[in-house]
Amino acid sequence: MTKKGRVFSGARPTGRQHIGNYLGAIKNYVDMQEDYDCVYCIVDLHALTTLETTKDLRQNTLEMAWDWLAAGMDPNKSIIFVQSMVKQVTELHTILSMVTPLGKLTDLPTFKEKVRDHPHNVNYGLVGYPVLQAADITLYKTNFVPVGIDQVPHIEFTRECVRSFNYLYNTTVLIEPQAKITQFPKILGTDGVNKMSKSLNNDIELAATADETSAIVMKMVTDPQRLRRTDPGDPDVCNVFSLHKVFSQPDEVENINVECRKAGIGCVDCKKLLAKNMNDYFAPLRAKREEFAKDESGTWDMLRDGAKRAEVIAEATMAEVRAAVGLPK
Repeated sequence: MTKKGRVFSGARPTGRQHIGNYLGAIKNYVDMQEDYDCVYCIVDLHALTTLETTKDLRQNTLEMAWDWLAAGMDPNKSIIFVQSMVKQVTELHTILSMVTPLGKLTDLPTFKEKVRDHPHNVNYGLVGYPVLQAADITLYKTNFVPVGIDQVPHIEFTRECVRSFNYLYNTTVLIEPQAKITQFPKILGTDGVNKMSKSLNNDIELAATADETSAIVMKMVTDPQRLRRTDPGDPDVCNVFSLHKVFSQPDEVENINVECRKAGIGCVDCKKLLAKNMNDYFAPLRAKREEFAKDESGTWDMLRDGAKRAEVIAEATMAEVRAAVGLPK
């Protein structure tokens, strides 16, 4: 089957993934494998810009890889690797940095956010983060980058880098990638207020056991106006109900929507059903993950094999880049 183009996406190695990661990114990664030539990368160099210690970096890389593989990301269909294993990305990062104005980088909203989050670690790598990201994308001749609507400015920055490079060196070597907008529900954390995040401790890990998942779900915040079992609820403002829309059957969702509004079902029963359905949904993934986690060396071999395949593309791109710039062969 003819593919529709090349997709690239990378994610920082944050360790075990949660259901927000799954619904927002991983599930899309899996679905795109059939129609696109997919390149998926665990961006460990990016992680160095904000990490205070790297003692868990390797383990977090493995944990992420196991979740990806268990969810259905297939190394036989996609190239899956670790960013630092392909050295050409740092070379392209350096070259692209020469055509990127410093003021452009320091004006980016993402940089300002990082400075607020890490005021005592505003390092050179943090400033150049978007250039490294642009190198990631362009190194593999990427056509599409799957992102949410809020991340489109990141892709536009990469497109600007490409235009600057191609104009300065009178070439068409680098490709301007297109943002591929992914549609997914906004997944709030267990607090019902903030986006699901490990740093906020409001997440539910994919690898959590059934008992752990049930315990977390039972503590989730529901409709804040529903103080007693006999109070009618409003499913439209209840985060538990929003997850039912993802993990429960349509008839169950409709029943909760009706019964909650007239206090026909309580929050405890609503949570119990959600926990059961989530555990049923993720049971196959968890079983696969356990198998992958038994073979740590095999996982590293898979990632190294992916890096070798990625490096073939990367070196071909860099040969063209060096020639365009006028660097030695």
